[in-house]
Amino acid sequence: MGDDEVMPTVAPAIRITAMPADANPYGDIFGGWLMGHMDMAAGVVASRHSKGRAVTVAVEGMKFHHPVFVGDDVSVFAHLVSVGTTSMTIDVEAWRRARHSEDTHKVTQAKFVFVAIDEERHPRRVPPMENAA
Repeated sequence: MGDDEVMPTVAPAIRITAMPADANPYGDIFGGWLMGHMDMAAGVVASRHSKGRAVTVAVEGMKFHHPVFVGDDVSVFAHLVSVGTTSMTIDVEAWRRARHSEDTHKVTQAKFVFVAIDEERHPRRVPPMENAA
């Protein structure tokens, strides 16, 4: 683990084991699989904050730092960083840990933007962030 890599100490929004069906022919896990789990983690945060349905409208700054391999435990951390009238921006990081090791590495990160919607799928207001200045 590098000096600039410190895994969050909070509980992950999602934790999953990478399986053979999630890998390409070279044994690396598909980026789309990882991005899908990151989207789910961000959705947990967005739905909880907005107290209802929220949908992904953008993914910004997706960066892949290290590969994920079959058997790795993947922990996805997500936290709310800003709120607009109807939108929410969530920072998401995914970390890997080899199955029989304690070494961890941040494998990817991105900002996910969600919009809260009502029953007719129209944007609806979201509460402000707690502790907002």
